[in-house]
Amino acid sequence: MVLPLGKPEAVACVSGEGKLRGCVKFYAAGCGCLVAAEIRGLPESDTGFFAFHIHEGGDCGGTDFSDTGGHFNPEKQAHPRHTGDLPPLLSDHGTATLLVQTGRFTPREVIGRTVVIHQNPDDFHTQSAGNAGRKIACGIIRRA
Repeated sequence: MVLPLGKPEAVACVSGEGKLRGCVKFYAAGCGCLVAAEIRGLPESDTGFFAFHIHEGGDCGGTDFSDTGGHFNPEKQAHPRHTGDLPPLLSDHGTATLLVQTGRFTPREVIGRTVVIHQNPDDFHTQSAGNAGRKIACGIIRRA
């Protein structure tokens, strides 16, 4: 994916179950961030939607990526107003592309945190994580 914004400030290489792989790039955009995700190998699902968040932890270790912790939420807001809440990924035969601009964070504020994909869509109201289910993929956000 080539964007007219130049080089991203941060990148996360995402991997998970089976052949689930991808890249998430973070570009400075005004007072916020443009998030560009390209993901392949998503599993079959009833809806085709997968929750996609920035988590507070900086490690993809632990059982089912438990070291990622909860959603990035420095303002202590209720879900879905967590700083790390993002729109869901929509799978088309296992591939998803997402481009979203947010004023909730800048690329520098998420370096050292993790990108997480969950097995279910986010319902955007269940506390604290939107009933998104198991974590199926993770990537550490690093300076580009």
